Parts: sequence; structure tokens; C-alpha cells
Amino acid sequence: MKARAFAYARPSSLAEAHAAFAGADGDASYISGGQSLVPALAMRLQAPQVLIDLCAIPEMRGVRLDGETLRIGALTRHAETLTEPLIRTHAPLLTAAAPFVAHPAIRNRGTVGGSVALADPASEFPAMMLAMGAEMEISGVDGMRRVAADDFFQDLYQTAIEPGEILVALHVPAAGPRHVCAFDEMARRRGDYAMVGGGILAERDGAIIDNPRIALFSVGPTAVRARNAEAEIAGKALDADTIAAAQRALDTDIDPLDDVEIPAAMRRHLARVLLGRLLRKLETCS
Repeated sequence: MKARAFAYARPSSLAEAHAAFAGADGDASYISGGQSLVPALAMRLQAPQVLIDLCAIPEMRGVRLDGETLRIGALTRHAETLTEPLIRTHAPLLTAAAPFVAHPAIRNRGTVGGSVALADPASEFPAMMLAMGAEMEISGVDGMRRVAADDFFQDLYQTAIEPGEILVALHVPAAGPRHVCAFDEMARRRGDYAMVGGGILAERDGAIIDNPRIALFSVGPTAVRARNAEAEIAGKALDADTIAAAQRALDTDIDPLDDVEIPAAMRRHLARVLLGRLLRKLETCS
């Protein structure tokens, strides 16, 4: 199939982008990397009157350190999270997750903001926003607002972004010298959607883990914070008993559904195994 006919707009500012959306009476779609939208257009799952290309808007580009916060423009490509020194230094969990995102051709075109705004429950970057405690900078006709990652992901492919609003940037608390992180996922083949995956960001004081944030994906309709598992490891050394307690607590954090590929019970088992791997990685990383 081919996409239905549509008009094309390439605004050079957020104001122009909002005006284009309003001019289409809301029958418009924003596009950045297009790695999810273009297939949807081709299959006619989406058929907007106007396609609004955001790639020429300067406010959505660039990576910079603002005090203790790293601002990552929504148009930052997946591949840039592997090479950008500021991201590697201050958001190492993104760098750890990036090689698992699809394949190089997709990483070279797809954008971090596009992935987060789509909120695919099997995608790596939305979960990492939860693990890092990020805030989303969102532009609307009434100005800018910020939404914490914990409040941003609401349901399957549903976020706090209202119709016509644009995800402009991601604000990540900069990791410091005490921070350690770990990422892993289980997939049938490298580049496939994960059967289960997750990441951890924490502070470490000697053998003691403080302020852990654990986020999992492919375990429900949205990325999930494993708060009960976090509570089991906070303020403790990661010995075998602590890891086992966190794995047991994980059962109360996730509620996977049965699907045609993986039964819920199997996904729960894989999540427990994955958490054990992540915690052992965290124990040894520097």
C-alpha cells in the first residue's frame, strides 16, 4: 500500500508548527525521524491531511549541560546517544541502551523525542527516561510546560502530550561520580523488540546502593517503575539475599498480559531473571 495524499509543511519555529496544526483543524501529524510514522502512513493506519516536518526547528536540536541538568533536544538521533560526549558522560544509561535499539539504519534516522512521544511499551528509551527521572519539555499554543517521566506515560501509546502539542526536549538530571547504571534486554534476535528489558540508575557508596530507579519495558502497556524492587535494594549491599528479595518484589510491580507470543507467566519469569542480571551488573560496574 501507499500513503494517502497529504499536504506537507516544514515550519522553522514552534509557533509556525502550531499554526500549521491549527490550520489543518487538527487533521495533521508531526514527523521527525519518521521511523514509526512512515510505515503507519504506508499502511494507512494514519492518514493526516497535513504532514508537519519538525526537523527545521532549532529549539528541538542540540545537547547542552544546564547546571546539573542535561537538555537533550527531541530531534537528537538515536545514533547520537552513542557518540555525543555529553550524553555518554551525563546520561550513560541512554548510551548503554542505544545499541539495542533496532538496527543502524533506524538509529541513524530515528529521534529520541520521537521514540519517547510514541511511547511504545516495548521501546528502550521511554523506560530509560523513567529510570533517569527525566522531565519532558512540551510546547503548546499557550507556551511551554514540563512533565515528569513518572507522570508522562499514561497508557498504551498514550502520554501527557495533548493534541497539537510538541515534545521539544528531554531534561535529564546529570549523572555524577557516585552514579552507576546497568542496561540489558532479552530478545529472540538482536534488533527485535525485546521480550523483556530494563535499566537501573543508582548511586553507590562503597558497597551500598542508594536512590535506585529501576524501569522495565515489554512488561505491560507502558514502561514501568519497579518501585517495590527499588525499596528492597535501597540502602543495602547487593548480596544474594538482597537480589532475591528484589526479584520477589518485582512480581508486585509488573502485571504483564498474555499475548500470542509470550504467556504472562513466562514474561514474569524473564523479568525476574533480567532483574537479577541487572543487579549483578550494577554490583560490578564502576
